[in-house]
Amino acid sequence: MINPLRKSDYYYDLPEELIAQDPLEKRDESRLLILDRSSGKITHDVFHNISQYLTPDDLLVLNDTKVIPARLLGIKEDTGASVEVLLLRRSDADVNVWESLVRPGKKLRQGARISFGDGRLKAEIIDVLPDGNRLVQFEYEGIWEEILDSLGEMPLPPYITHKLKDRDRYQTVYAKYEGSAAAPTAGLHFTKELLADIEAKGTKTAYVTLHVGLGTFRPVKEENILDHHMHTEWYSVSKETADRINEIHETGKGRVICVGTTSCRTIESAASGPPDRAAGNHPRVEAGSAETDIFIYPGYKFKVTDALITNFHLPESTLIMLVSALGGYENVMKAYKTAVEKRYRFFSFGDAMLLI
Repeated sequence: MINPLRKSDYYYDLPEELIAQDPLEKRDESRLLILDRSSGKITHDVFHNISQYLTPDDLLVLNDTKVIPARLLGIKEDTGASVEVLLLRRSDADVNVWESLVRPGKKLRQGARISFGDGRLKAEIIDVLPDGNRLVQFEYEGIWEEILDSLGEMPLPPYITHKLKDRDRYQTVYAKYEGSAAAPTAGLHFTKELLADIEAKGTKTAYVTLHVGLGTFRPVKEENILDHHMHTEWYSVSKETADRINEIHETGKGRVICVGTTSCRTIESAASGPPDRAAGNHPRVEAGSAETDIFIYPGYKFKVTDALITNFHLPESTLIMLVSALGGYENVMKAYKTAVEKRYRFFSFGDAMLLI
């Protein structure tokens, strides 16, 4: 018996060769699976035809966060042992302090010192947090962004084993505000030309910012998904974007279509009040910045999201749970089964799915 609150019911068999290791030469030539939420009907297309499924009244909401080269490889100063530091979040109190993941954790206790790039960048572990992450204080001369750009590597997900030849391919073409440890991958399919074509046909666009944390890839360990501790991420919604979203629902025309689960979680977090769609009531999206740990799974009542463009996500992940909440559990699991049978490419550099 299927239980949408049970982790194991979100498992699916995925052949390893379907995990996309490299981006396609052209972003918008990825395949597109279209899932009709009401009927469960599945159709297939190519992503550069996405505008055929949009109307002039629709609004695309995109996440304009920019991935930083957050993976730093260095050595422990006292032993010369190789270490890795993965930047997660900058401290509000001190711009030179970052919450980070470190490897090997057992050897990087409080007081440990690390050198990167022959001493161009140095660091000290100043605290060990309850979840095992470290607070790392950096020391350098010059401009932080330039040092990080020269020494850091893109923090590709652990399932990607190939080296990225062009770091811009793990960046959306509209990336603007630095701060993410992972890309909002649904946006990787868009080109500037495709976005211009979409807007020329009348479909509007709006941008939010959510800095994606590596908690995105944290597996759900508890069988009862309600026991899962969700990671926290920072987001911001401008007044212009909030007004555009609210206008869509106030006029009753068009749909709010989120590009990616990060955009979806952002506007759902920024919406005030419970939804009552039967009464035609959509909560208003409020402009501002905040932290969110919203966990969306089947049973969740969406406040403002009407449709979703997304990639294919890991089995038993919070992201496949979110997609199942919008598309319907049985519909989504059937779509994933179909995608495997049709040899779609999965995960960050993989193909796309449209839920309408």
